[in-house]
Amino acid sequence: MPAIGAVRQIALSAGRDLDSTLAFWRDVLGLAVHARYDPPGIAFIMAGDIRLLFTDGIPAGTVYLDISNLDDFHAEAKAAGVPFTAPPALVHRDAKGLFGPAGESDWMAFLKDPAGNTIGLVERHPPQE
Repeated sequence: MPAIGAVRQIALSAGRDLDSTLAFWRDVLGLAVHARYDPPGIAFIMAGDIRLLFTDGIPAGTVYLDISNLDDFHAEAKAAGVPFTAPPALVHRDAKGLFGPAGESDWMAFLKDPAGNTIGLVERHPPQE
């Protein structure tokens, strides 16, 4: 049986306006276009080692991205008019250390890009003392 490795690429909807979707990812999230091909109208953005493919004709998806200073980002983006579907909130206390060091907690905020993709922004907080 072959060994499966790390995630290489995730496909997300570009919606009907690739330029608008890419501008959101650049201007709001700070991620630059890595490569673009016209035609057929597809683009790639690198999020760490993961390649995000944006193309039309596929349903919107959900991607979770690590972020530092989530509260500051949320305040600044919201002040700039970026609509969030959920503000930063505690979603999980990792008491057993299943997803990282034991006792840390995951805080998340959610927003959507112009193509309808949901973006979960995740910040891991150290244990509360």
